[in-house]
Amino acid sequence: MSLVDLIAQADERGLAASGLACLDRCVPLLGGDDEVLRPLWSSLADGGADGDAWGERLAKARAELDSADPSAAPGPAPGSAPGSGPGAETEAETETEASVSDEDRAAALARRMLGTAPDDPCASALRAWADACSAAALQIHQLLDVAADGPLVAAELRRQVAVLELLAGRGAGGLRPALEVSTEGRRVLRAVVSRRARGRS
Repeated sequence: MSLVDLIAQADERGLAASGLACLDRCVPLLGGDDEVLRPLWSSLADGGADGDAWGERLAKARAELDSADPSAAPGPAPGSAPGSGPGAETEAETETEASVSDEDRAAALARRMLGTAPDDPCASALRAWADACSAAALQIHQLLDVAADGPLVAAELRRQVAVLELLAGRGAGGLRPALEVSTEGRRVLRAVVSRRARGRS
């Protein structure tokens, strides 16, 4: 089954896990600790993405990641003009955007995933978030992939499919292996980010 079909058919827990896993793999871009999103995974195991636990733990994760990266301020949506409408972008803004590194673009996408996570999730909000996180995570890996054949992107796609299949097949029992899939992806991305940083030094 394709990734699009898996997202379309996922229940609330599967959608929340899908979006959360994408975000979790991109935590290295936000300067966060590997465990910063673990309470959100726990809330899915406890009762899904409902009740107060999800919202409270999401707020705490946002605060911790803002503290880890105090200079990070969400910008306009990727691909949107920063002005008031089409054609409103100034020459200076165009030059500034052109000077932004791939790492900065990737970090902005990761911040947007965190910022748009639904505080009071319902199926429709979670589906929109999971879909947006899927696209953003693939774009992040594309930005950081130095190989022409895109192994990072291909691996990220496989992980997204694996997480959704685990939740669809096992329900709450799929959360632990889904977290393991996400942890592996986070380690890979952290290594990529570190390698690129060493290359700039």
